[in-house]
Amino acid sequence: MRAPKIGEAFALPAPRYKFLPHTSDAYIESVGATFEEALENAGLALFDTMCNLKSISHKLADDIEADGTDEVELLYDWLETLLLKFELDGKVYSKFHVDLMKADSSALHINAKAYGEAYSRQVHGSKVEVKAATYHRMEVVREGNSVIVRFVLDL
Repeated sequence: MRAPKIGEAFALPAPRYKFLPHTSDAYIESVGATFEEALENAGLALFDTMCNLKSISHKLADDIEADGTDEVELLYDWLETLLLKFELDGKVYSKFHVDLMKADSSALHINAKAYGEAYSRQVHGSKVEVKAATYHRMEVVREGNSVIVRFVLDL
């Protein structure tokens, strides 16, 4: 998938994630043809939990990196890194492009681009506050030609 240019008009793709039943938190299943695509869709789900994705313009592109000793830890670090960009830098994103996933003897690493803009409650709305990603029920599953990631966001 081609990375968008800053300021370029865009349309959100059909959702590749869904919210699963959970009593008090957000339990999400994200799907991709690859692990990297499943991570991109998990990022969309995170921001869809907090605000209106359709209102986010691509005014900036940020480099995002995440690490883990395995895919589950990498998923956790990816979500926590994105949440920190929202909490500390005040940024929201509606497009992700995971460029590379490297593996060495002890760790996995991704470099990604996140496209979005500075958060404005008036423009982007406010759905629910996400406190953190959790390891509870977090998993990476390969089924056929798809990679499925499931995770819980503490609300």
